[in-house]
Amino acid sequence: MTVRSLDLVIIVGYLVAIVLFGASFKRHQKNLKDYFLGGQQVPWWAISLSIVATETSTLTFIGVPGLSYAANGNMTFLQLVMGYLVGRIIISVLFIPSYFRGQLLTVYQLLEHRFGDRVKMLAASIFLVMRNLADGVRLLATAVVLMALTGIDDITSIVVMGVVMIIFTYLGGMAAVIWTEVVQLFVYIGGAALAAYILLSEIPGGWQEVQAVGTIFNKFQVFDFTWDVSQTYTFWAGVIGGAFFTTSTHGTDQFLVQRYLCTASSRQATAALLSSWVIIFAQFVGFLLIGIMLFTFYQRFPPMTTFARQDDAFPYFIIHHMPAGLSGLVVAAIFAAALSSSLNSSAATTLSDLIHPLRKRSNPAPDDEARDLRLSHTLTIFWGLVQIGVAIMARESKSLLEAGLSIAALTNGSLLGVFLLGTLTTRVTETGALIGMITGLGVMLWVKLGTSIAWPWHVLLGSLVTFSSGWFATKLISKKSS
Repeated sequence: MTVRSLDLVIIVGYLVAIVLFGASFKRHQKNLKDYFLGGQQVPWWAISLSIVATETSTLTFIGVPGLSYAANGNMTFLQLVMGYLVGRIIISVLFIPSYFRGQLLTVYQLLEHRFGDRVKMLAASIFLVMRNLADGVRLLATAVVLMALTGIDDITSIVVMGVVMIIFTYLGGMAAVIWTEVVQLFVYIGGAALAAYILLSEIPGGWQEVQAVGTIFNKFQVFDFTWDVSQTYTFWAGVIGGAFFTTSTHGTDQFLVQRYLCTASSRQATAALLSSWVIIFAQFVGFLLIGIMLFTFYQRFPPMTTFARQDDAFPYFIIHHMPAGLSGLVVAAIFAAALSSSLNSSAATTLSDLIHPLRKRSNPAPDDEARDLRLSHTLTIFWGLVQIGVAIMARESKSLLEAGLSIAALTNGSLLGVFLLGTLTTRVTETGALIGMITGLGVMLWVKLGTSIAWPWHVLLGSLVTFSSGWFATKLISKKSS
């Protein structure tokens, strides 16, 4: 059996097993609460591991090593991770208690209670656009590995992985996504550890050589106190920008908030969120060290071809320098990270926050639960096809990790801003909130396209613009009406 065929057998077997595992949850789906929230019976520790698996996707597996592998790369990315902890604390105090007041399917229903349908629908639309753009990039990151292993073209790789993702999510619902993420977390941590062990054993001199080369090229630098908003990984951008970024992604993004709603109480949700950071930090340290090992390895054994992007460094080593079978196991681990699907969250948001309000305006009759459950499955397929399309269009990105993060940073500021308006103010009106969100999006589009401000600052700027413009708009409107 050749290296390629053995690896393919392992990978295909793994993907089939995941699909079958997801399908086993289908019999528990009797209503929308089961399909979208797992019946709110998932323990907090499983939610914690699910958050970790969600936050450390395929982009982490191949993108974070690429950051420290790059010619001028180092470990300053960890400054951003420090900001992630600050953001988690803010969410635990400010947002999580409100998630468990009433029966929610999506986080955007809070905006409906505070402002009305129009704000909820705009926020949900922003989430759907942002999340499916970002996850289309993540799907591409997975396809890159499949391309390297099999030699098949990029579009075919994207379609294959996308179809597997659709089938798994369609059959299993949110409970299957969470419990599979728990299993897959250990799969890809084990895969990364195995790859790191083999990589280190292949470097003449082992860890001492990695330390020597890393020191010469300043690869172990963690802190950069430069005050320059055009630089991505500085202490200020990391701690301040990272805090706002996490507050938005983990506090206003249905993809992650939906996981908290699968627990029984706000206390369990808080425990899951805070405990997840410890694992997240350790993971990022490990992946950045792998990048430094790769840099050291390629100093001694240069690749036969120049990498098209820095993200290619780790997949190239896995495919070309790991023994038959073991490379298949590591690639399966990468695929495990990819199957943290947002399709269920996108379907929940579309149904609850867009379709239901529009339906009630034309037909005030009660919703049909069985019909909505069937519609949810259809929406899962639809958003899967959208992500496949995004992945195909994003093939020219230089750094897939930064592409995914910058997409989220562009729109999340507006979402965080309107949630802060709803939480911290009592007089801001629906019209003021809408003006704030639209203004925030417009300003951030200009910042993205017309300035050199680094993406970690985007959420901070977007939320401040949204909050202040919403507040001032309400003031102006109230003065005119009086």
